[in-house]
Amino acid sequence: MITILTWYGHAALGLETGGKKLLIDPYFSGNPAATIGAEKVAADFILVTHGHGDHLGDTVAIARRTGATVISNAEIAGWLGRQGLKTHGQHLGGGYKHPFGYLKLTLALHGSGLPDGSYGGNPAGFLLTTNDGKQIYMAGDTGLFGDMKLIGEEGIDLAVIPIGDNYTMGPDDALRAVKLLQPKHVIPIHFGTWGLIAQDPDAWASRVVKETGAQVHVLKPGESFEL
Repeated sequence: MITILTWYGHAALGLETGGKKLLIDPYFSGNPAATIGAEKVAADFILVTHGHGDHLGDTVAIARRTGATVISNAEIAGWLGRQGLKTHGQHLGGGYKHPFGYLKLTLALHGSGLPDGSYGGNPAGFLLTTNDGKQIYMAGDTGLFGDMKLIGEEGIDLAVIPIGDNYTMGPDDALRAVKLLQPKHVIPIHFGTWGLIAQDPDAWASRVVKETGAQVHVLKPGESFEL
């Protein structure tokens, strides 16, 4: 089964697996790194890690246009449901078998206020087991935490982690995260969108390759990786 991950810049991702199209944190409007507009992306499901505007992004507009089901924590799912969207709420540590695979919400060290000031619940990462058994960990916005070792015990095929610093892990902690997770493949995101989170992903990749067994795939916005 083909599984393809596309990075749209910042933390916006597309994931196609088992014929289903997923968007993760679909921030297109106002995203200086985006190479495509929100009106052009397809989605069967939208996954939202937390409520900040650069992650919730264009969720409402895309879900209304496509009819996609939005998956997030219960607070965000409830907030979006009151706007007429189809939603599925979960919470940290809880998993559910969706048509595209088994999705579990993981811990993330961050915040989660919604654009109108509403409470956005706890931020999360996503651990997806695809229908053919691939393990994909999308960390979301997070700092380093020791339980990444437990996540790694699942046998991670692909980890997608932030390296931008200031709001999330920086390069040093992201390297430590890879050592805890021990993924086969890793893709860095959440860097370079603005000067405040500018990083050298190739230099980071060289460190990861030298100090771990992971293969690093540095994508440019709009590029894809087939797992």
